[in-house]
Amino acid sequence: MTVTSVSELVADLRTLGLSRGLTPCLPDGARPPGGMLDRWARAAALADPEVRHAAIWAIREAARANGVMPASIQDLYAARGRVGWGGRTVPALNLRGWTYQTSRAAFRAARKLGADLLIFEQALAEMVYADQRPAEYTAAVLAAALREGHRGPIFLQGDHVQVNAAAYARDPEAEVRRLTDLMREELAASFYNIDVDASTIVDLSLPSLVEQQRLNAELTARFTRAIRELEPGGVTISVGAEIGEVGAHNTTPDELRAFMATYPAALAGRGGGAGISKVSVNSGTTHGGVVLPDGSLAEVRVDFDTLSAISRMARGEFGLAGAVQHGASTLPMTLFSRFPESETVEIHLALGFNNLIFDHPRLPEAVKQEIRSYVFTHHAGERKPGQTDAQFVYTTRKKAWPVMKQRFWDLPSEIQEAIGASLEEMFGQMFERLNAGDTRELVARFTKATPVAVPVPPALAAALQP
Repeated sequence: MTVTSVSELVADLRTLGLSRGLTPCLPDGARPPGGMLDRWARAAALADPEVRHAAIWAIREAARANGVMPASIQDLYAARGRVGWGGRTVPALNLRGWTYQTSRAAFRAARKLGADLLIFEQALAEMVYADQRPAEYTAAVLAAALREGHRGPIFLQGDHVQVNAAAYARDPEAEVRRLTDLMREELAASFYNIDVDASTIVDLSLPSLVEQQRLNAELTARFTRAIRELEPGGVTISVGAEIGEVGAHNTTPDELRAFMATYPAALAGRGGGAGISKVSVNSGTTHGGVVLPDGSLAEVRVDFDTLSAISRMARGEFGLAGAVQHGASTLPMTLFSRFPESETVEIHLALGFNNLIFDHPRLPEAVKQEIRSYVFTHHAGERKPGQTDAQFVYTTRKKAWPVMKQRFWDLPSEIQEAIGASLEEMFGQMFERLNAGDTRELVARFTKATPVAVPVPPALAAALQP
């Protein structure tokens, strides 16, 4: 079943005790039953705009009523910078077109391990090619948390708020406005953790490391100030910086020191407030891995010494939580335990989940062929010279999500459960190897989730009038 009208949502909300008046709210502890949450989550992903926005609000309000609230990881990372805790790497999960079901699998795996220290994140590129804006993403994660019985803070993150170097060269102020507008949208969706990426404009031709990193540091400071101006009352957004573009040369500790030679002064110069909490670096990986002609992945050599050295410097000299690893979900599972050993604070995981879903043995062959046909029909112009069919499909099929989203929602329940079970197993292995388990008390000690009012969408507000 699905929700097809705002009036159906109103009826659901009334059964849960929604109050009347200008600021409707659910009573504390009013938990929608599982079937209702499923219907709301489907509407938030697939319904017409008015119903979609109403479903998103209903999910967020139900989450608030049950103490499942978006939160900033700022204080927790600040405590790590003071050497308050360590030996753990926080998994940051980039989920795409099947976000509700995939998030449910993640929460099931997390519950078994007591792993509350998880981040759910989304990059701009994923918003676009998966046709999933931040508000929809937030609703999917919160609905999944409710469905699986999670309680406590939820860390949502804007990944790679990235400066387009060519656009910045043409019109710097327009590019700053574009990213500021994106951050405004993310904050409205309760993404209380934002990773700024101005590493794309680092100029390695300049004579010194400080000069190479100066514009990156100055722009990151400018975006940090913008975030402080936009953040809701009672919330300090955790801001990440990037000093080494993923897929480029491996970052060095001296580059971090060069970045920090400019960033604090640039931030303080205009009263910037709290600074960054972590730094993303390049340590030998690429987003999605390097695809061989047969569609398999090339072996990757991760520079764990770099991660360790930069994390030690970040904490010891600058009070930051440590280094962040990108592009790692396709690495061999045996490597994951080395990230907490190297004191990597956070690891971004994405394509491995997408691969599991699209390659799953229980996924009907007809669906796999639909995905292939879509990318060959609609994205043929993106094929690089010399790419084999396998390479092209591997690198492009994630862009099929806008047309495949409903197809996956409509899969028979036994197939959805089989894929979900495989995802849960993958998450569980990752969380265990990253030492992300038994973190409930740690999160509770250093995290305070502040309730932030979410405006009632116009169509729902009108339907709620007596």
